[in-house]
Amino acid sequence: MSAAVHLHNLTVSYQGHPAVHHLSGAFEAGSLTAIVGPNGAGKSTLLAAMGGQLPANEGRVEIDPATRQRMAWLPQQHQIDRSFPLSTFELVATGLWWRIGAWGALKPTQRDEVHAAMQAVGLSGFERRALNELSAGQFQRLLFARVLLQDAPLILLDEPFNAIDTRTTADLLALVARWQGERRTVLAVLHDLAQVRAHFPQTLLLARRAIAWGPTAEVLQPAHLLSARRMAESWDTDAPFCEGEAA
Repeated sequence: MSAAVHLHNLTVSYQGHPAVHHLSGAFEAGSLTAIVGPNGAGKSTLLAAMGGQLPANEGRVEIDPATRQRMAWLPQQHQIDRSFPLSTFELVATGLWWRIGAWGALKPTQRDEVHAAMQAVGLSGFERRALNELSAGQFQRLLFARVLLQDAPLILLDEPFNAIDTRTTADLLALVARWQGERRTVLAVLHDLAQVRAHFPQTLLLARRAIAWGPTAEVLQPAHLLSARRMAESWDTDAPFCEGEAA
């Protein structure tokens, strides 16, 4: 298998301190990987760096240009302004941006695709709802419908099952399994380790650096989890910024 994402000695800072520290490795094409670790471990920072939302202080993220152009990034809900005057249909339709451009109009067949995506996530009949009328679970379904239309080879999910009900989580996990079956590369920041063990074959355990990275059963060992917790607890807000190391 070839790699979809290469990390080369990657360091990314948060508030002047390294949140991701000299991380090197690769996510294989078609893999399904959970990114886990304690609070403050750099999980969302890493995802944002891969998605082009944060610059690297050192090192780099290597993604094939064609894949980068088509990648899908699903942020945490609190990062999205739900007061923006869009209908649910219009938000899902933005997943077709890569095909219609900034000024293109939806064709009848593309409108059918939007309806089909909403049906796939259980939101048929919600097309005219405003975003702020949806529950957290319904809004997350909507975001997954948008990702469906993006038809992306690389999908980045930041805490996709946080604060949503069990049924919605099960439905969205089924979509993730579908993407894996289609040989898409899916990386998800998660907190529920039981969920990770049950659904994600690969895991990166992060605590600013990689504690362990590989098959989930090997990564989520008690010794590794303890090491990650100790790393998080040793965070020093007065520590100097890293001067860099050789790749």
